[in-house]
Amino acid sequence: MTQDEILKRIKDIMTEVFDIEAERVTPEARLRDDLDIDSIDAVDLIVQLKPLVGKRMQPEAFKSVRTIGDVVDAIQALVSGDEPANA
Repeated sequence: MTQDEILKRIKDIMTEVFDIEAERVTPEARLRDDLDIDSIDAVDLIVQLKPLVGKRMQPEAFKSVRTIGDVVDAIQALVSGDEPANA
């Protein structure tokens, strides 16, 4: 799965689940400051992203995530097997 495909899926989730306009969901957009995603919303986002990875995700994989680009990178690493995910 490419980074563009992951970004597209994240945009879909952000618009469908969180009612955020797709044009606001850019790699530079900060989850908390720009998109008003709090910690509970972040958990919901991880749950929505789980099918992309196909296995259970460790919270540690998302500790340093601050932007949409960080989310894309974290998912890309999990999909490619670069990060532990706890099957």
